[in-house]
Amino acid sequence: MLATVLLLALPFCAAESASSYAGSTVVDSYPPPDATNTTVDAYFPDASQVGYAGPTPTGAEPAAIVTAIPFSKVENIFPLSRPNSADGADSNFNVTRHWGNLSPFYSVESFGLPDASPVIPEGCGLNAVHLLMRHGARYPTSGSGLSQFASDIHAAAVKEGFNATGDLKFLATWTYKLGAEILTPFGRESLFSIGVAFRYRYGQLLNGFTDLPVFRTTSEDRMVDSALNFAAGFFDVRTYETDYHQEIIIEENNFNNTLAPYDVCPNANSEDIGYFGGTQASKWADIYLKDAQTRLQPMLQGFNLTISRLVYMQQMCAYETVALGYSKFCDLFTEEEWEGFEYYNDLDFWYSNGPGNPTAAAQGLGYVQELVSRLTHTPINVWNSSTNSTLDSSNITFPLNQPIYVDASHDTVISCIVTALNFTSLAATGPLPTDHIPPHRSYISSQIAPFASQLVAQVLSCPASEEPTHIRFLLNDGVVPLTGIHGCTEDSNGLCALASFISGMHERIGEINYAHDCFANYTMPNPDNIIDGRYPS
Repeated sequence: MLATVLLLALPFCAAESASSYAGSTVVDSYPPPDATNTTVDAYFPDASQVGYAGPTPTGAEPAAIVTAIPFSKVENIFPLSRPNSADGADSNFNVTRHWGNLSPFYSVESFGLPDASPVIPEGCGLNAVHLLMRHGARYPTSGSGLSQFASDIHAAAVKEGFNATGDLKFLATWTYKLGAEILTPFGRESLFSIGVAFRYRYGQLLNGFTDLPVFRTTSEDRMVDSALNFAAGFFDVRTYETDYHQEIIIEENNFNNTLAPYDVCPNANSEDIGYFGGTQASKWADIYLKDAQTRLQPMLQGFNLTISRLVYMQQMCAYETVALGYSKFCDLFTEEEWEGFEYYNDLDFWYSNGPGNPTAAAQGLGYVQELVSRLTHTPINVWNSSTNSTLDSSNITFPLNQPIYVDASHDTVISCIVTALNFTSLAATGPLPTDHIPPHRSYISSQIAPFASQLVAQVLSCPASEEPTHIRFLLNDGVVPLTGIHGCTEDSNGLCALASFISGMHERIGEINYAHDCFANYTMPNPDNIIDGRYPS
């Protein structure tokens, strides 16, 4: 630990020529390797051994989603430091909301229903809730461009001619402190807090269980940690392991898993189809980062600030903030350039995992089939997607009678699922151009799949209505119109009669050709005018 402390203590502004360690990777390890001592542990008995707990009566379960007006929104990123842009230190511009899928969760105001509230509409009661959530904030994925950027900085810094000045002088002593793949402390805290909030909003539904709930996640480390942190918040940190069953579904190539469907959809992993969004986003990056390149390159000699490296620097701002609490990369870019970065991510998602990609609906199909199965209490009997017939055929691993369902997945999967659900309001202004940001666009990735994203389906009883049971969806607290689903009409609260929704989903399921869109040999349409996540018929 001592070497790291000395590194961090060096003054960032003392020299413009690089230190020998600039760009190198710093790794800390806790707990200390020799800290485990069972002899010492005996001095610290747990609460059950100590006893003397005092009175422990419980109260009634909360149901704030039914009763709480006004609705409590998520609007801050405590304990992270809120970053500034290069030109807006005193403005209301929120940089963190322009990081696309790297943004921390925040409550969306509206998806076109300005008068709708997440609180249950008056005259309706809550029957059940289905939660699909993304894992919390994490380190970059393995082999990402960010670690390569750091390696390139280090390689340049040890050579003569490397000089960092002005706003970039911190690079002379900057080191790479990010891990890979796993949750950051903020990511763990976010999922715990979401679990607490979910208990406040929907806790009363626990009274409808006759057995322990089954919640699902995938086998990746960050997915398991996200699920467990949620459960610790939703139940209790001391009892959650016995309060429910955590199902962990293998996430690996050729394993069917609706929460990681890309592993059984080859076209979703091809460079020309599955990663087409990267191609489209790069076209936009060449435009929106041109001024940043002109402004920042003179401050750095011996290192070429290419457009792709500037994108990495913007990503570094987001990842360092959620991992370390602060990043000096953030205030290198103007508000306009952060808006450009947001749109860069929108393009990537639209054309890789959203309405503009021909595999998106196919990838989301399996979860939609599971949702319909749960809503109708009817087992799945057709296996033509990423559904896992072994797990989904069992009423133990795939129960159909729960008032609360909780599934944990990834950003790209949530984007595919809302495409498969045919939430057409999100695609209303598509296809997305690559040479400018369209005004009033409907597709914004930070509102669809940020860290800790939440898609919630509320199943409601509305006795005064002609149809007794309804459903509606909240995406990150914003009520989503369901008018793209056949049979669902316009409703100011986003309600659709459950029978109509189920009928519309059966129709949508029949439209999606999983075998073709995931396995057929085809090329991307040119131009790509897809807006429903399916290959054009």
